[in-house]
Amino acid sequence: MKLAVKVDVDTYRGTREGVVSLCKIFRKYSLPGTFLFSLGPDNTGKALRRIFRPGFLKKCLRSNVAGNYGLKTLLYGTLLPAPKIGKLCADQMRAAAGDGFECGIHSWDHFKWQDYIFDMRKSQIEAEFNAARSEFEKIFGFPARCCGAPGWQISPDALEIEDESNLLYASDTRGETPFIPSMGGKTFKTIQIPSTLLTLDEVLGNAELEDVAHMHFKRMEKNQYNVMTIHSELEGMAYLDWFDEFLAQARAMGVEFFSLSGLAEELSKQRDSLPVCEIKMTPFTGRSGNLAVQQINPNQK
Repeated sequence: MKLAVKVDVDTYRGTREGVVSLCKIFRKYSLPGTFLFSLGPDNTGKALRRIFRPGFLKKCLRSNVAGNYGLKTLLYGTLLPAPKIGKLCADQMRAAAGDGFECGIHSWDHFKWQDYIFDMRKSQIEAEFNAARSEFEKIFGFPARCCGAPGWQISPDALEIEDESNLLYASDTRGETPFIPSMGGKTFKTIQIPSTLLTLDEVLGNAELEDVAHMHFKRMEKNQYNVMTIHSELEGMAYLDWFDEFLAQARAMGVEFFSLSGLAEELSKQRDSLPVCEIKMTPFTGRSGNLAVQQINPNQK
């Protein structure tokens, strides 16, 4: 079994505290993890508006959002000013790159992208993405080669902007295997490497924590390349010990850790062999609202 780990870094606190802890864990297991950073304002507090969305409150309660993210984070962008993550946490971001870990773009304003991408014109999406690209290059001194959309929210306009940015790959979707994306009647060029495993906040409350690792290993048997998306605010903080134990079990089972960029470079040399798969926004286990999900025909597996 093969496994890559992608870290979605959503918040100021997760960047300041969780990234450092995850770097230590990755070094411990020689795991070539990928960090995708939110680079603009932390408007997490505004996300509480989703409370009227079906399933959102239930998800918050079972995954203990208030306890895991902290009250202060849940007030950013509302009662408290939104911290500028890239400006305040550049040292933590550069330290991750300095440790040899791949770094890429998650968002400029995570809340804005996740909640409003389908209400935004292409020029507005482009402004968001370019703000993140500019801040990324300012911090790291080189352009981003990869990205992953907040909350797996992606649109044809956003995919087109990714193509125009000449990325090595993107990880905007949930699915089973790397693919060339198609959406809205158009096929795009940037390779998609989807997340294949459920995230911790999707299973918390629906399964016992001690059973989650077994669930992951069972699912990993199905796919050639498995991608686990974690969050710096969860596996990097409140569930750090659980994540450490999960990786220890994976290594003991002979799981091979691989890098997303390494896989993408291999795939780019054999693009013609990749399936073209449609992306559809569909309901997803453990989430409120729709996610970008790879559509696979039986003969594409």
